[in-house]
Amino acid sequence: MTPAFPDLPAGWRVVRRRGPLGFVTHAVLARPDGSEVEWSSRRHRKGLGLRGDAPGGGAASALSWWIGGLFAIGSLCFALGSLPLFFDQVDPAVVGWTFFVGSIFFTSAAYLQLHETLRAPAGVLADSPRPGRLASLVGWQPRRIDFWAVLVQLVGTVFFNLSTFAATRSDLTLAQERHLVWAPDVGGSICFLVASWLAYAEVNRGILPRSDRSVGWSIAALNLAGSVAFGVAAVAARYLRSTGELANLPLVNLGTLLGAVCFLIGAVLLPVESARERSPS
Repeated sequence: MTPAFPDLPAGWRVVRRRGPLGFVTHAVLARPDGSEVEWSSRRHRKGLGLRGDAPGGGAASALSWWIGGLFAIGSLCFALGSLPLFFDQVDPAVVGWTFFVGSIFFTSAAYLQLHETLRAPAGVLADSPRPGRLASLVGWQPRRIDFWAVLVQLVGTVFFNLSTFAATRSDLTLAQERHLVWAPDVGGSICFLVASWLAYAEVNRGILPRSDRSVGWSIAALNLAGSVAFGVAAVAARYLRSTGELANLPLVNLGTLLGAVCFLIGAVLLPVESARERSPS
């Protein structure tokens, strides 16, 4: 399967391209005048233009504000729900609904990320024509790593919707808690790990951490760290066969808190990336 790559203007050519798992995430392009610029899949879907020109700057896009704001609110809900100063003082049902509300904000933001990916320009230039309304709402782009990253993340948020909603119920048996709360929580954590790794692989140059000093790289690294923390919390939340209690409740809360803080910082940086790294190309 040939990796997806946007259309080139007349007279442009691809000097070299690279990316993990057979996807194209970066490419060096030569203009007709011989000057070279760099295209990247992250910058492409976010409408930031080509790297190599002087940054244009300006106001952050409305979509970056929406995605960042929704993720930030969801992260704040998860952080609040994992703080002892909160869950020790309020009714357990309130704590459960706090997590559920946060998961809804996560899902809303994740869908907007999918929409952002599907409406990426058809050409390498930021002002190239974009897909139609229907294709931007529901589409299938299996040759793009960013599509898989945001799609898997969206699935993960739905798992969190299921687990956090089930956790609002106080009448569940231990077996029901394992199947309705813990199992989807593990599924969501796995999806977040996979999605975050794909998004990180999209911007990282190689296997080892190698920053390109972009805000996008920092966001991807923070989200990967947050997903690891959520994964640790999910493992710590397993139920012991002998007692039916959680394996390590303090680690559950700590992992959830650290993950939420990482996601919060990454969310706040999204509009910063949009405003700071936009190119006039």
